[in-house]
Amino acid sequence: MSKADLSKQPAQVSAMFDDVSTHYDRTNNVLSVGNAFLWRVATTKAVAPLPGERILDLAAGTGTSSASLAATGAQVVAADFSPGMIEVGRRQQAGNPNIEFLVADGMNLPFADDEFDAVTISFGLRNIVEPKVALGELYRVTKPGGRIVICEFSTPPLTPIRLGYSAYLQRVMPALAKVASSNPAAYTYLADSIRDWPNQATLAGWLRAAGFTDVGYRNLTAGIVALHRGTKPLSATSPGPESSTTGVTQ
Repeated sequence: MSKADLSKQPAQVSAMFDDVSTHYDRTNNVLSVGNAFLWRVATTKAVAPLPGERILDLAAGTGTSSASLAATGAQVVAADFSPGMIEVGRRQQAGNPNIEFLVADGMNLPFADDEFDAVTISFGLRNIVEPKVALGELYRVTKPGGRIVICEFSTPPLTPIRLGYSAYLQRVMPALAKVASSNPAAYTYLADSIRDWPNQATLAGWLRAAGFTDVGYRNLTAGIVALHRGTKPLSATSPGPESSTTGVTQ
């Protein structure tokens, strides 16, 4: 069984997700105690896909999030670094004309500049070895006036919840992963990567540094997850200076 470490070497990360691809959605539902569905609904609403729009769903995994976006009539490119995940997604979404599956590197996206009306990534940015590079790529492929939505694990602002969540990651999640996952060791990496990930304000700063404006975030599930949003300026030709105010809703 493959397990990546916090160096996030691309080959390790890809192999690890290949290993967990078969039971990935089931395991997510178990480990999130059913919240994965609610987070997906919130992300889809934040992206606000429209019929005919072209949307990039990066780190799409098996395409569950892509299917939610495509249900509105948008054309979704479901991209992931793991060939195993993409293969499962193609099988699960066979016959869905609104989703195109593609193996792609988040730090070197195989798309033209200004190609997508919206870009989104859920629970995948922290698995990329250089997340700031990935944000630059997402900025590049977004059309001027287009939007970005990131759903990612984050830092609960309330100390009791933060301590309780840390205990869950350390003790409860590994036990659940042994029951639900085809590669329980991979979820040790998951817990480590969540603890190592920066807080909401830091990620908002990264988005502004990449050039996005109107940057804001909203906490979900008491801040265990945060939903970040931003817009590529209509006049954009390259990443611009930091601007806008980060809005926070607990």
